Amino acid sequence: MTPASSSAKKVVKKTAEKTASKKAATSTKSSSIQFSAKVIDPVKHTTQCLVIAVYEGLKLSPAASSVDAADAHQLTALLKREGFQGKAGQSLLLLNPQGIAAERLLVLGFGSLKDGSVTADNFRRSAQKIGESLKPTPCSEITIALDEVSVAGQEIDWQARQIAEGLGQLEYRADGLKSKPTEISLQLKKVYLGTAKSQVAKATKGLDLGHAIAKGVNFTRNLGDLPGNICTPTYLAEQAKQLAKGQTKLSVNVLEEKQMKELGMGSFLSVAAGSEQPAKLIVLEYKGGNKKDAPVALVGKGITFDTGGISLKPGPAMDEMKYDMCGAASVLGTFQTLVELQLPINVVGVIATTENMPSGAATKPGDIVTSMSGLTIEILNTDAEGRLVLCDALTYTERFKPKAVVDIATLTGACVIALGNHATGLFSNNDDLAKSLLKAGEESADRAWQMPLWDDYQKQLDSNFADIANIGGREAGSVTAACFLSRFAKKFAWAHLDIAGTAWRSGGAKGATGRPVPLLVQYLLNQA
Repeated sequence: MTPASSSAKKVVKKTAEKTASKKAATSTKSSSIQFSAKVIDPVKHTTQCLVIAVYEGLKLSPAASSVDAADAHQLTALLKREGFQGKAGQSLLLLNPQGIAAERLLVLGFGSLKDGSVTADNFRRSAQKIGESLKPTPCSEITIALDEVSVAGQEIDWQARQIAEGLGQLEYRADGLKSKPTEISLQLKKVYLGTAKSQVAKATKGLDLGHAIAKGVNFTRNLGDLPGNICTPTYLAEQAKQLAKGQTKLSVNVLEEKQMKELGMGSFLSVAAGSEQPAKLIVLEYKGGNKKDAPVALVGKGITFDTGGISLKPGPAMDEMKYDMCGAASVLGTFQTLVELQLPINVVGVIATTENMPSGAATKPGDIVTSMSGLTIEILNTDAEGRLVLCDALTYTERFKPKAVVDIATLTGACVIALGNHATGLFSNNDDLAKSLLKAGEESADRAWQMPLWDDYQKQLDSNFADIANIGGREAGSVTAACFLSRFAKKFAWAHLDIAGTAWRSGGAKGATGRPVPLLVQYLLNQA
């Protein structure tokens, strides 16, 4: 047999990737769960599973008390026998409960009551147990009697949002590219939240918001989990266009390398130089507010695979560098939620996407490039590429005259060392913007932590041969990366979110998290 030609191999590769891409697009979509609020009688209501609350000290909620009374207090006896204490996050699934119409009963612990209320953290922790507890069951419809759980400082719409946001993420599956996806018992189609008649409208609003956020998170997770041979810059551009299809408030424009070259994006294009995949600058404009209102701009790093370039990364865990586009994915996920909610606000999204690959054409350490701003950059390490694409994206964003700019990037391993996987690193040149984002993070349980952006760190980026170097040494790596970006963000209020530690999980639970979509959506909600 004669070996296949180079062009023939490319055709075979593209055909295989196209087939896999179509499979990914169809198999990762699942039917949407329907969330609704209604008045129920926990004893007489027919459902495949009724969810009720119990507090520490085996204090029963009103719904739990009704169930207990209908069952001749067998519920209390069962809880004592099983050692159920009502601590936050405890759960107990009971089959064929007696005295009520429900087929199953899920008892959730919500922790201690203080002045008749539980903490927001305890409510979230317990609500997240619903999906986990029901995974072994074939339930397609459940009813949740948690409206009567009073949460300190919150109302029914907030509780409904937490429930829909948590259960809505069950719609996403990461095994779409397997020849035989894993069989899962739980196939939720309908979720009812029991509530008082006077609260139905408010609860419905919360359910709609939570489900919309879950859809944005799922969209982001799907893009992040896809392999680099499918989720290319071209694929991301196609997803953005698909998002805008049929939408009157959302438009998408994709700039090609030729246009970027004409704009002088030498920094961005230096990263793309080693890849056969064409780079893209994806621009989304959502116009939901008044025409005169300045937009909020979200700028996403979209390195669809990062080998490190000539400064090649070590082999172990390099597969996880498919997640280096999670900043871009979070921008698209946020726009997914914007479209779903039709928020009255103007938002611009700018996504700089490319691969970072080693080849004969790749940028070399020591090369000097000229950014769109005119500043020259000495590239001392080609693995510090995120800032090289973002700096040109930030300069491009100036044309929209934004009232605030937030860039989102899996930028530095140093941020993972500093904050782990709990908090996103936040840097900003504007205290009001920083406070708004921190507040949104607390409200959405998608927290960030503000890091310094002092001039003292800027000198680490000095170069003998160019205006600026792209790295500042080992010390304070996440800070000097943010300092680099700050040089290109002087014309607007700007914040940088380093999500290197929060965008995905490693190990046995490997997968994208969808963060910081909840934080970004909450920030936009507060602005709107």
